[in-house]
Amino acid sequence: MVRIVSAAMIGLVFGTGIVISGMANPAKVLNFFDVFGTWDPSLALVMASALAVTLAGYLFVFRRLAPLFGSQFHLPTKRDLDLPLIAGSAVFGIGWGIAGFCPGGAIPALGLGHTQPVLFVVTMTGGILVASWLKTVSTRRQSIA
Repeated sequence: MVRIVSAAMIGLVFGTGIVISGMANPAKVLNFFDVFGTWDPSLALVMASALAVTLAGYLFVFRRLAPLFGSQFHLPTKRDLDLPLIAGSAVFGIGWGIAGFCPGGAIPALGLGHTQPVLFVVTMTGGILVASWLKTVSTRRQSIA
């Protein structure tokens, strides 16, 4: 129960930060990508701030031998670049550039009462399901061969 409450609190802080910084507004994000028009550098400042907070958090957290609500840290071990990683990154970037939403901005934007984030989240969920299905099909084919 403590883990669920702590995860909910972390999500609430993250979502509040996204809304306060304006990153739940797709127009603000799209203006960042419009370098020859109405360029808005605030997304770069939000990213730099997030990196600074993350670095401080990692330095603080990893001084502990174990996490507060778990027996060990679960860190990624895979370091190779493969087709699913590259394709997923490309789809993420293209979707972000077209819609102005990424998952981190779309989820908090659901609470603003607009239809665009709902459409984005539904479409994103469909994409996740299709990717999961493709991975299952690929795994089955590899095990048969």
